[in-house]
Amino acid sequence: MYNILICDDEKDIVSALRIYLDSENYNIFEAYTGQEAIEKVHQNDIHLILIDIMMPVMDGIEATKKLRDEGCNVPIIMLTAKSEDNDKIFGLNIGADDYITKPFNPVEVQARVRSQLRRYTRLGGMEQKAGKLVIGGIELDDEAKIVTVDGEAVTLTPIEYNILKFLMENPGKVFSSPEIYEHIWQEKPFGSEGSVAVHIRHLREKIEINPSEPKYIKVVWGHGYKMEARK
Repeated sequence: MYNILICDDEKDIVSALRIYLDSENYNIFEAYTGQEAIEKVHQNDIHLILIDIMMPVMDGIEATKKLRDEGCNVPIIMLTAKSEDNDKIFGLNIGADDYITKPFNPVEVQARVRSQLRRYTRLGGMEQKAGKLVIGGIELDDEAKIVTVDGEAVTLTPIEYNILKFLMENPGKVFSSPEIYEHIWQEKPFGSEGSVAVHIRHLREKIEINPSEPKYIKVVWGHGYKMEARK
């Protein structure tokens, strides 16, 4: 689970952002000044920060600069008003990764947070937990038995889960239907390998944006299936 810090001196805004992100199953931390945000980062394993530009005690610009100077590399999204265009540019120049303009669109907030977390994970900024596989927007946590696609949890059957795990463990490698069947069912197919195609079709329907034009699980005609090695 990702830990997200929301920092704004207006408690109503913090509460609204918490509501937007609670549905994504993140662990939320709250702060109301830049100094408090820095303290929360020092005390907790924070994976992303949403921070307002204009705040008393220490504003978001100064807090961002201090965090970057300390070597903190987590994604930082600035919360800004439309009139703060110069501050947006300055914030990006000192190390902010993105900004969201008030009033917030809940869908935009969720999308930008997911995007920054994916980028952070792919670039190796977040230490990968043992048993976790990541390919493109797909994350498979084998310890928790959870699969997410672009941050959204998907429900797989045990067979679908095991097929996905097997392919993700071997990105770019082509496996025939009999090979997949033997690995998943732990027995010779004896003509039952056709069921592999059915399970993969159902799996695609759950993990692909367009199952008819899959970007993850590809068919190599005459040979079998492979997981596209996407970054």
